[in-house]
Amino acid sequence: MRPSRTGKQTGPTDVELSVVVPVFNEEENIAPLIREIRAVLDGLLNYEVIYVDDGSDDETPEHLAEMALDFPLLRVLRHRQRCGQSSAIRTGVKAAKAPWIATLDGDGQNDPVDIPRLWKLLREKTCEESNLLVVSYRRKRRDVWLKRISSRIANAVRSRMLKDGIPDTGSGLKLFSREAFLELPYFDHMHRFFPALFLRGGGWVVSVEVRHRERKHGRSKYGIHNRLWVGIVDMLGVMWLQRRGKAPYIERKE
Repeated sequence: MRPSRTGKQTGPTDVELSVVVPVFNEEENIAPLIREIRAVLDGLLNYEVIYVDDGSDDETPEHLAEMALDFPLLRVLRHRQRCGQSSAIRTGVKAAKAPWIATLDGDGQNDPVDIPRLWKLLREKTCEESNLLVVSYRRKRRDVWLKRISSRIANAVRSRMLKDGIPDTGSGLKLFSREAFLELPYFDHMHRFFPALFLRGGGWVVSVEVRHRERKHGRSKYGIHNRLWVGIVDMLGVMWLQRRGKAPYIERKE
């Protein structure tokens, strides 16, 4: 038995980290990414992988079922209809067994090899664990030029308006406390505003530069037409939440 960061005793089979991967029509990326996750995390810590299929209409469900046959740490959840990435992440986090969550995009552009670096950073910090969010920063984007430019503009506007101090919130690789996440106000597209929402609750956010890879299979589900106006409306909503939020410091008296 060993003590966790909360002081509780944890056994050798307790799940320390739940890797949540939301997917929609990523049939060709399922097997390669799961194999990479296993190669990185097997033997490193006690973990589980939760794939949330957000109503795929290709062969994503079949590929997930096949991978689950010889990978007992893989759990598969499925939305009957598409609900969006934020809903898929929330479904996975609610089902997670571990106190800590790592999220990955299911397109393979996030490299699982970066998870141990974020995990190590998390373990080295002395803050209360429920207050820390570690986000990845894709300095060298491997996307088409239009997506790179639109993302750069969106990140600049968001950072200026919300004052979260984070250069990149669009990267899917993040690490945070399950408990803290479930206390955040939930709304569609909330995953784009994790840093601002964590800071609103009195949290602490750390940004870490990571690798970014080209998409090998499939195509992006996001473009300017389905991100720009929705993103502006959502950002105004987050600004409203920031103005109305309170994060009291609680003094504990024994």
